[in-house]
Amino acid sequence: MKGLLGLIRQSAPAAGSGNTPDPFLFSTAFADQGADASTLVPWEARANEVGAKRMPAGRGRKVLDALWQADRHMARLGLGAVARLERFFDFAVIPANRDVIRQDEYGNFMLVLLSGSMAVDREQPWGARLHLTQARPGDILGEMSLLDSGQRFSVCTSLTDCEVAILGAQALDEMMTTDPALAASLIALLARKLSRRMRMVSARLCEQKS
Repeated sequence: MKGLLGLIRQSAPAAGSGNTPDPFLFSTAFADQGADASTLVPWEARANEVGAKRMPAGRGRKVLDALWQADRHMARLGLGAVARLERFFDFAVIPANRDVIRQDEYGNFMLVLLSGSMAVDREQPWGARLHLTQARPGDILGEMSLLDSGQRFSVCTSLTDCEVAILGAQALDEMMTTDPALAASLIALLARKLSRRMRMVSARLCEQKS
C-alpha cells in the first residue's frame, strides 16, 4: 500500500519542478499491469448478471453516512464527506444467493455493504469453500483489487437481499482529479482497513492449516 500511495503522490508535480509526470489512473492500471481484458469484470457487467436494481442515491447516502460515522476509521473522513462522495458512488439492491465478487477475477470496483449480509469465502483447489467471514453493514468488499489492480482474493455471496454502495475505478479517477484531498483520505483509510482485515484473514488461514 505504501507503493500505491507513492504513485498517487507522484501524480501531482512538485512545486516549481516544471515537470508533469503521467498520472496514476485506477481505470487503466489493470491494462498497465498486463491483465487480460477478457478477465476484467466492471460493475455494470456484474450488476446485469446478478440482477441488481438501482436504489435512490439519497437513501444510499444517508445509510452510508450513518455507517461511516459509526466506524472509528471511516469517521476520520469528517462531517460532510459522504455528501461529497455521493456523486462518485452508485447504489444498488442485490438479490440473495448471488456471487457478487468472484475469486481470481479482475474487478475494478469495490462495494460497501449498506444492509443485509454476505459470505466471504476462499475457494480451495479441490472445490470446497473455506468460510473466512460474514460481511455485515458497513463492511467494505473488493477494495484490494481496486487499489492494487490484482486478482480478487475471495468470493463474496449475498446471503440476503443486500443494499450496496459501489465505487468504480473510473469514478475514483474522477475523484482524484476533482477532489484530490478527499480521494487521498479515502484511499489511505481503505488501505488501513484492508491491512487490518488481511492480517485477520492470514491468522484464520493459519488456524485452518494447524
